[in-house]
Amino acid sequence: MDWDKLRIFHAVADAGSLTHAGEALNLSQSAVSRQIRGLEESLNATLFHRHARGLILTEQGELLFDATRAMVQRLDAAVARIRDSKEEVFGELRVTTTTGFGSLWLAPRLPKLYEQHPELKIDLMLEERVLDLPMREADVAIRLKEPSQADLIRKRLMGVNMRLYASPSYLDTYGRPETLADLSNHRIICQNTNSAQVSAGATFTQDILTNNVASLLTVNNYFGVLQAVLNGLGIGILPDYILQDFPEVERVLPEEESREIPVFLAYPEELRHSKRIAAFRDFVTEEIMNHRKRAAETGAD
Repeated sequence: MDWDKLRIFHAVADAGSLTHAGEALNLSQSAVSRQIRGLEESLNATLFHRHARGLILTEQGELLFDATRAMVQRLDAAVARIRDSKEEVFGELRVTTTTGFGSLWLAPRLPKLYEQHPELKIDLMLEERVLDLPMREADVAIRLKEPSQADLIRKRLMGVNMRLYASPSYLDTYGRPETLADLSNHRIICQNTNSAQVSAGATFTQDILTNNVASLLTVNNYFGVLQAVLNGLGIGILPDYILQDFPEVERVLPEEESREIPVFLAYPEELRHSKRIAAFRDFVTEEIMNHRKRAAETGAD
């Protein structure tokens, strides 16, 4: 098999266009086209359907693209491990976590990591979808549930509970509820229970909404919920880790909370010796310890 042809095929399949692939490879369109024709002849198979708007992979092309994509991911992993054989912590680190945890807890703490390792390049991917770490969709993940894949190294970081919070100005104006029944006089701000979120959060929200609340605002992430709370729109359902960074909010109905949600850090076994992973792991672990220490000092739990 001609590795150069495979490299060009992968670029064309990824770009969906001979022209765009040629630009990425610094080759002319005709040179790319010749390589693709040569590969198709050697395999005795048609790899692309030619379409007015570009190229579409055939079934055989999809099979080959799956193989070249896996090859590229393995090569990326090998390059990362070679780079990590040096003492310096540098290069790209792809971190995935939820929108809420990433925007409200992790991102505000990243300046400390950059101070320690200024040559590190972090690609922070915030989404509710669980990315496939063994397939190298990301290098390291912080997940609000224990990872199910067996070939991951995982470390439990902390537990999180969903609770009720509001701004003092809102509570001064509309009153502080003393029982769940009092929520019928208030606006609740929360994630839509049908949106992607941990089951404990959705269950807690559903339970709160059974109390005939007067008004409702739903947002598709906790950052939006927090902004609405800070601006006095109502009582928000939020993770308890926000309290240290936003001490101006006040807890409502302190006896009400979700069941504990475990937070795990996970990364592929093959990156066990990665210095970038180690630097990120040690940084997050230290920040969690500081978080717990401050919570103990202030009496926040």
